[in-house]
Amino acid sequence: MKGSCLCGAVTYEVDRLDMPIGHCHCRTCQKAHAAAFATTAGVERRHFRWTADERHLSHYESSPGKRRWFCSLCGTHLMAERAGQPHVILRVATLDEDPGERPALHIWRSHEVPWLAHDEALPSYKAWPPGR
Repeated sequence: MKGSCLCGAVTYEVDRLDMPIGHCHCRTCQKAHAAAFATTAGVERRHFRWTADERHLSHYESSPGKRRWFCSLCGTHLMAERAGQPHVILRVATLDEDPGERPALHIWRSHEVPWLAHDEALPSYKAWPPGR
């Protein structure tokens, strides 16, 4: 599977997802992604490779030993890693294709934002709402 950042400068490939897809609600993910949660999956290092413009990669150590890698041009967070772990933490939304799996869990629900709506009754549109 191929993946990329918003501007397309940084690309990668993964052979497969080695851990279940999950939604992380921790405060660090909320801040790093400017979202209520980040959708991630573990990929063994041997199944992950950068394929273009690694020179545009930057990283931020968000907690001791954890580096979050992102494109220095557009800011897209692509993956995170801890030295010594056999896997990286892929940001699933950066995949350019459907991984064929669906989220299996939520973590750090104790940090869930109170405004996150799980209400199926909310209006929903395939694109912009009418009149927009």
